Amino acid sequence: MANTTSAKKATRKIARRTEVNKTRRSRVRGFVRKVEEAIAAGDHAAAVDALKAAQPELMRAATKGVLHRNTASRKVSRLAKRVKAISA
Repeated sequence: MANTTSAKKATRKIARRTEVNKTRRSRVRGFVRKVEEAIAAGDHAAAVDALKAAQPELMRAATKGVLHRNTASRKVSRLAKRVKAISA
């Protein structure tokens, strides 16, 4: 348990930040899920639209520190590769 005033404040800040990050992570997962569902359904047009919506969300999560830059890029790359594969 935090004893000093500054440690108590730090605990409050961490709790607020954690809540924001949870929301952002959940939002990203929702966008990625939509792409996954479109790929599973084999709907190329829907998958492309979903990917276009998911890409900025993933990158925003990376800039906000929710995801690592490389993780976001890797996810976008793999999703794009799978979307491209269903068109062929």
